[in-house]
Amino acid sequence: MSRIGKKPIAIPNGTTVSVLNNVVKVKGPLGELSRNFRPIIGIAIDNNQVILTPKRTGVEVSAMWGTASSHVNNMINGVNKAFEKKLILEGIGFKSEVKGKKMVFSLGFSHPVEMDIPEGLKVTAEKNLITVSGIDKELVGQFAAKVRDLKKAEPYKGKGMRYEKEVIRRKEGKKAA
Repeated sequence: MSRIGKKPIAIPNGTTVSVLNNVVKVKGPLGELSRNFRPIIGIAIDNNQVILTPKRTGVEVSAMWGTASSHVNNMINGVNKAFEKKLILEGIGFKSEVKGKKMVFSLGFSHPVEMDIPEGLKVTAEKNLITVSGIDKELVGQFAAKVRDLKKAEPYKGKGMRYEKEVIRRKEGKKAA
C-alpha cells in the first residue's frame, strides 16, 4: 500500500482540475498542465480534493499509485507557484548569457556552447548565477541537469557548474617532494 497515494490532494482556490479518460488537466493562475496516466489507477475529484485509488492489487500498481499521486500534486503546486532551480558557475573566464531562446556558455572550450531553452521555461543568467523556473517540475529539473552536465564541478578547484546548495567534496592535490 502506498502511504503517499492514500492521502487526498487538496485543490487550492483558483485552481481547476479535470479528469477525462485518465488524462488529468490542471489549470491555475500561472498556466495549464496536462498529463496522461495509466488506467491501473483511478482518479476522481470529490469535495475540492483529488482522490487516487488502485483498480487492482500488485507491486506495480502500488508503486504507480504513489507515483501518480506525486505527479498530480506537483502539477497542482506548479500552476500555483513556479518551480525553480539555481545553478552557480564558478571559474575564471566561465560565462553564461541568454540570447533570445538560446543559452550561450563560455566554458573553457575552443567554442561557445549553445543550448535551446524549452517552451514553458524562463531562464535568467546574472554574472555566475543561472536561474531556471517554470510550472512543470520535471521539465525544470531535466533542463537544469542538462545545463549542469555541460561542465560539472571538479573536485580539485571546484571549477564548473553546481546546484545552489550542492556541496562539492574537495580533494587534496599533489604534494611537493
